Amino acid sequence: MVAIFLEQITTRALTHTMFVYMLNANNLFKGDRMKNQTSTVNISFNKELLEQIDRVAQRECRSRSELLREAARLYLERKDRWEKIFTYGETRAAEQNLHEDDVPAEVKQNRQEKRDRAEDRS
Repeated sequence: MVAIFLEQITTRALTHTMFVYMLNANNLFKGDRMKNQTSTVNISFNKELLEQIDRVAQRECRSRSELLREAARLYLERKDRWEKIFTYGETRAAEQNLHEDDVPAEVKQNRQEKRDRAEDRS
């Protein structure tokens, strides 16, 4: 499947981007088609959660599947972003030979430096 174009859908106070057309390119982009094949999965939700999902999907004019795909993608993006933040923090701590016990003193020093800069500007 190849996404042909994205369209910005605006409804009242809601804006979201959704795929408008998907093209099954039988002989075109064979490599892409193989990479983008979908799989069907079965997931169990309690009744209340499923009702919430369906209400949001209906309000946003999407299918349940579209909503859950986006939720999964956003979760994975956020998880990846946090992993990068923690890796950066661990790297910086190792470079500066900082340990968990050093954090309160570092925070205190940073806050004091911030106050000092603010006082210098006023």
